[in-house]
Amino acid sequence: MRSLFYKFWRNVAGVFRWRYLPLHILAIALTYALVVSGFDWTYFVAFRNSALYPYLFPAAIFGGLLPIIVPLAMVAVGKVRYNLRTVNAGWGMGQAAIVGLFISSAYKFFTGRIQPPRMLTAGMPDVSGGFRFGLFQGGIFWGWPSSHTTVAFAAAVALATLYPENKLVKFLALAVALYIGIGVSVSVHWFSDFIAGVIIGSVIGLVVGRAFWKKIFA
Repeated sequence: MRSLFYKFWRNVAGVFRWRYLPLHILAIALTYALVVSGFDWTYFVAFRNSALYPYLFPAAIFGGLLPIIVPLAMVAVGKVRYNLRTVNAGWGMGQAAIVGLFISSAYKFFTGRIQPPRMLTAGMPDVSGGFRFGLFQGGIFWGWPSSHTTVAFAAAVALATLYPENKLVKFLALAVALYIGIGVSVSVHWFSDFIAGVIIGSVIGLVVGRAFWKKIFA
């Protein structure tokens, strides 16, 4: 279990190194552009009652379970097969998911963005710009960025970083993360929450993945 928190705080701090700060700024800038341009609201109106909704909504459930199940399964399989790389990859994915949840929740603590309305009615005003900046103004479950997306991409990119030679692993990991992100963007989050989650989650996955790569092969 100690391996799950290998260089944990160093990796958290590493996500905000100077080389990665422009990506955080990009996530903020894209969110601003998507809100001001009206794209967030247009996307919400287009997909809330669409035929795709029932197929994408389960992503919210998968997004909560897979980052727990997959790392634990990898650790278990790795121990059974005495494969240290698989064990460490499982712990790396697990840490990436935890860091993703921690950082996305911290952002939500300060931004307080309101979630999309549950029901779309005629004449409803655009509320996609509803940020309540401050301290814990909107909880940490809803809001910006999407924790589902951040965690999914953090775990997926960490796994891809740890298996750079395996194209199938990278494709499947990123495809699942994309499904989760798009799924929550039509249900419990705005599109810009999803985009920000992709960017921030990818940074987290890269930082944690590289740390565990060194742990395995250094």
